Amino acid sequence: MKRIYILLIIIIAAVACKENNPEQAAAEAAEVYSLLGLEYYAPAEPNPKLDSNLAVAQKNFDADPSEENYIWLGRRLAYLTRYNRAIDVFTEGIEKYPGSYKLYRHRGHRYISQRKLDAAIADFTKAAELMPAAPPEIEPDGVPNKINKPLSTTQFNVWYHLGLAHYLKGEWDKAEQAYLECMDVSDNDDLIAATADWLYMTYRRQGKTEEAKLVLEKITPGMTIVENNSYFKRLNLYKGNLPVDSVLNVSSAAADADLALATQGYGVGNWYLYTGDTAQAISVFERVVQGKHFSAFGFIAAEADLARMK
Repeated sequence: MKRIYILLIIIIAAVACKENNPEQAAAEAAEVYSLLGLEYYAPAEPNPKLDSNLAVAQKNFDADPSEENYIWLGRRLAYLTRYNRAIDVFTEGIEKYPGSYKLYRHRGHRYISQRKLDAAIADFTKAAELMPAAPPEIEPDGVPNKINKPLSTTQFNVWYHLGLAHYLKGEWDKAEQAYLECMDVSDNDDLIAATADWLYMTYRRQGKTEEAKLVLEKITPGMTIVENNSYFKRLNLYKGNLPVDSVLNVSSAAADADLALATQGYGVGNWYLYTGDTAQAISVFERVVQGKHFSAFGFIAAEADLARMK
C-alpha cells in the first residue's frame, strides 16, 4: 500500500510539473498522430541553420507582431517539425488578422502534416474565399531552391493543398475540382508537373482513364524542372517513358534520398494499383512509410491508402 501511495505522489508531481512548465509539456507531446496509429515527434537535435532562422523570426515577431511576422514565425517553427506550436501561432495570427488568407493557407498546410484533414479543408476553403483570384502573388520560399527563385504563388498553394486534403480523404471528385482550379494558376513547368501528377492520380482513382491520358499530354521532354523532379519522374513512369525500377530505386548517395523515396515510391505504388497488382502496391506503400520523412505528401498518401486497404 505504501508503494502505491508513493507512486501516486510521483505521478501527481509529474503532472503538476508539466502544468507549471508548458514548454516541457509541449516538447514531450507528439507532433503527429499518423493515420496508422503511430506517433511522430520533432527531432531531438534540430538543424542548426533552421534553429538560427527561427531565432531571427522570433526576434522580428517580438519587435513587430505583424501579419507577415506571424506567418514567418509559424513557418520557421513548422520547418523544425514543431507543428503544435506553429498551429498555435497561426491561430493567434488569424484571431488578430481574420482576413488573412495567407495565415489560413499556412495553418491548413500544417493541419495536413498532422493528418487533421477536415480542419485543413476548412482552412483552405476559407483561404480560397478570401484571396484575390488575380494577380498571382509569388510566395517566398522558406528554403531557397537551387536557382534561388520562388516558383509558386499563394493562389497555387491554396488550390494545390486543398486538392491534396480531399485526395487524402478519398474525396476524389472534390480533389479533381480543386486540382482543375490549381492547373489554371500553374504558370511554370514545376507547378504544371506538380498539379498534373496529383490530377492524374485523382482521375485514375475515379476510373477516368481518358481524362488521365489527356493530363499526361502536358508533360513533355523539354520541360524545365527545378524543384519537382520526383513528380516529373512519376509522370514519365505513367507515360511509359521510365521503367518502374528506375523510379523506385533511389540512390542512397542522392541528396535527401529518403524524401525522394517517399515521393517517387508513392507514385510506384500507384502504378502497381493501376495495373491491378494490389499486393505489390501495398508492399511499396509499406516501404514508403518506413522512411523518416513522415510529413512528405507521398508518405501521408501512402498512410492513407494503407489505412483504407487494411
